[in-house]
Amino acid sequence: METHPFAAAPAGSPTLDSLPVEPLLTSEFDTDPGSVYERLRSTYGPVAPVGLMGVPVWLVLDYREVLEVLRNDSVWRRDVRHWRARAEGRLPRDWPLLAGYEVRQTMFFDDDEHRAARLTHHSAMRPFQDGHSPEGWELRAAVAKYADDLIGMLAAESGTSGFADLAAQYTRPLLLMVTTKLFGCPVELGDEMVMEMWRMLDGGPDAGPATERALGAMIRLAAHRRSRPGEDLTSYMLLSDPSLSDEQLGRELFMNAVYLNDITGNMVCNTLLEVLRGNATVRRSVVTGQIGETVNRAALVNPPTANLCFRFAGRDVRLGNFWIRTGDIVSPSVAAAHRDLLAIGTSHLVDSAVSTRAHLAWGAGPHQCPSAARELAGMIVTTAVGRIFEHFARAELTLPPDQLPWRTGPVVRGLRLLPVRYELSAGAPVASRAGGLGAAASVGAEVGGDGEVAAVVPGVSGRGGSGLLGALRRMMFGGRRGGG
Repeated sequence: METHPFAAAPAGSPTLDSLPVEPLLTSEFDTDPGSVYERLRSTYGPVAPVGLMGVPVWLVLDYREVLEVLRNDSVWRRDVRHWRARAEGRLPRDWPLLAGYEVRQTMFFDDDEHRAARLTHHSAMRPFQDGHSPEGWELRAAVAKYADDLIGMLAAESGTSGFADLAAQYTRPLLLMVTTKLFGCPVELGDEMVMEMWRMLDGGPDAGPATERALGAMIRLAAHRRSRPGEDLTSYMLLSDPSLSDEQLGRELFMNAVYLNDITGNMVCNTLLEVLRGNATVRRSVVTGQIGETVNRAALVNPPTANLCFRFAGRDVRLGNFWIRTGDIVSPSVAAAHRDLLAIGTSHLVDSAVSTRAHLAWGAGPHQCPSAARELAGMIVTTAVGRIFEHFARAELTLPPDQLPWRTGPVVRGLRLLPVRYELSAGAPVASRAGGLGAAASVGAEVGGDGEVAAVVPGVSGRGGSGLLGALRRMMFGGRRGGG
């Protein structure tokens, strides 16, 4: 692949706007995105023009080209203001994905502004990433405790053997509880907050308003923690950069919450799926304690972020078989790149839990997920997966893997549900139905924290009920039982 730093696209070479594009998000893509990637690759090569909700986009398909886009930030810019179609007013006014990219925060900065913001993030997250610091030790203990309490809640509701949806009844509430603790939220973020993030990432008709609602809640949280700092990420962000305004900090919290809840949650479910679908090598890796390798393999086969954030060409450059014009929009597809990687002489990775660190789930280059955040997410995923297989004597899918329903959209590919038949092992935690949820009640007290601030941070709490535990019960069991 050649780049021409000082060259302009030759006259007569096709432009993105002049090419016929097929819509990417079709029913075929929903059920089998891999076949869509392969057809595009066979038709166009490493880079293909596609239509994304009515907007033409260059989709980067091959591993080498995706890596080039991710690593070369002098050519491939992240700031949406480089997008020519946006600057020229040629985008549909209600294009669902634009609202998220208009949020000015670290992910969409370039150059010195980006480097300074990353330093703030790294400094604020480091205590929680370090397992030897008080903050890191406490967070790790909390993640394990929350996981145990949720398994106990499951046993209290459904018994020590039965059926469960590990997406709705375990992963989603676990990540909500971790976010609430890490951010120092005075009241529960609530299932509404998670749904707003889903709406934004899935690019539905309500994506714009959902983005505004979620962002507004985070700005109010920032204002609260400025007045009442604590041992939490929000307060440490302010300590690392006191010049941050409430709005700026709220924007940073917003995107961190998206990744922590949605992307990390997808990685938990995708890793559980890799074990449950019956791959013997992966099961052995769990038994021998190599959960990190299992997570890597899941990230390679089913990356939680199928297509990474858009880039915008800083100059005319050749990529694949096309010339990309200055200001063109480019979508690096991690899912397609991983298929390409698995196909080029490395098919042994399909059945291996080792040598999978070539995955791009964390990105690559200057904009890859900061190391402290990667370590933090990895700890959450390995703990969540490990506790399931520590406390479950048996678990098997109740649907064939090819019939599991997936959330598909322009960004994420995550399971809508992960239904299993389970049997808990002897000694697994079991919460009491009487007098609340036993051990889990202490989680509500811990996470609920400054309960009196519900009026100060309106819009962050759930739909009434009894705080976090009430929200979790509604989320997990649909309110079908009373008590608690």
